[in-house]
Amino acid sequence: MKIRVLIADDQDMIRSAFRMILGAQPDMDVVAEASDGDDAVETARRIRPDVCLLDIRMPGTDGLAATRLLAGPDVPDPLNVLIATTFDLDEYVYEALRNGACGFLLKDGAPALLAEAVRAAAAGNSLISPSVTVRLLRHMAPPPQRQSGSRPDPLAPRTSARLREPLTQRELDVVRLVARGHTNEEVAGRLYVTHSTVKTHLGNIQRKLAARNRVEIAAWAWEAGVCAGGR
Repeated sequence: MKIRVLIADDQDMIRSAFRMILGAQPDMDVVAEASDGDDAVETARRIRPDVCLLDIRMPGTDGLAATRLLAGPDVPDPLNVLIATTFDLDEYVYEALRNGACGFLLKDGAPALLAEAVRAAAAGNSLISPSVTVRLLRHMAPPPQRQSGSRPDPLAPRTSARLREPLTQRELDVVRLVARGHTNEEVAGRLYVTHSTVKTHLGNIQRKLAARNRVEIAAWAWEAGVCAGGR
């Protein structure tokens, strides 16, 4: 079955662009559009799409409040909400995620990233724009903790994270690039491998880290202190 998407944005041009991108995906169907937050909430509650793609600044109920109404902690049967905005502000990211959003994208991102984020949201997973992810996750990186006469081991995380299996050197290269916000295509180009090879590495990494998505991979990388070395 196709992923049913509702698009809410007060700009006709943006809705049209998103509709073209998502409508071109073989596994997606844009089932409704809204030009303001009130209409978005009413329509989403009525038709219950698989993903609600919401702008933040809209007339009436803004996207952050709409997210809380559709996916907040008090909603008994929450919907999957994905925020797409022009405004790269930390407070927007934090509030959107607190209100139950599955992801946070910037509108100037690649079309492939939008499609990937919609798929992740439909599956109940999270995807955040790489540039936003890097900025937020850097705050999670703990200061170096060295014991006298010892060298830190990047495969021995300083957090509660535990590896099911050791990562290979090439997997560590992929992890570092993902943690710095690179897309799969950019990782493939930097490591001189194919896109399918990168996806295979990411699948193995997710299994070894018990991570659900690339956001959790990046979080582990910054928390574990593996981003200092490599390319």
